[in-house]
Amino acid sequence: MNIPIVRNILEANEKVAATLREKFAQKGILALNLISSPGAGKTSLLERTLQDLSGEFAMAVIEGDLQTDNDARRVAATGAQAVQINTEGGCHLDSNLVAAALENLDYDKIDVLFIENVGNLVCPVEFDCGEDAKVAILSVAEGDDKPEKYPLLFHMAGAMVLNKTDLLPHVDFDVQKAIKHARRLNRGLEVFEVSCRTGNGLENWYNWLRAMRAAKKQQAA
Repeated sequence: MNIPIVRNILEANEKVAATLREKFAQKGILALNLISSPGAGKTSLLERTLQDLSGEFAMAVIEGDLQTDNDARRVAATGAQAVQINTEGGCHLDSNLVAAALENLDYDKIDVLFIENVGNLVCPVEFDCGEDAKVAILSVAEGDDKPEKYPLLFHMAGAMVLNKTDLLPHVDFDVQKAIKHARRLNRGLEVFEVSCRTGNGLENWYNWLRAMRAAKKQQAA
């Protein structure tokens, strides 16, 4: 009896992701995949970043949401290139969706590409989108045990942005506990404590972006 074998969906995704990564490398584009739970502040972080660094980098955003183009409109208002992907119920972006979205962007006018994934701490982590690094965004309005509960993201991320720190006086969140749990999973994890509302801590995040972009540009030279 012959049993049909279905190709592993992750294997197919990896092939497209590898092609994307090669294109990004050729163009010297730094690609970052932003992953968080809903409401952690991905879009707010992007808005501040796009506004504050507009004079330094040409930036673009691929927005992933179940429905609406609300977030894409917000980031486009900063002057950055923006493309919306509506997954119609899908819980993550994948490399095929990113490849399709890139057809609507001008490659020659991008230094940094942000992929704002669907709000979810599980599925987006498993699907490579050709990025140079995943960035985990955790807000202090969530539990400080999120790294323990969702270890794969924090294990794979290149950086963790601890967002909404202006709310710390009003919430029960142990910053050091969250960082300890995250670095137990990933000893080299870069951590940035920021408030998009006040601007506190953002310069450290920006300096990391500058260093990452400089390294990517040097590789492409």
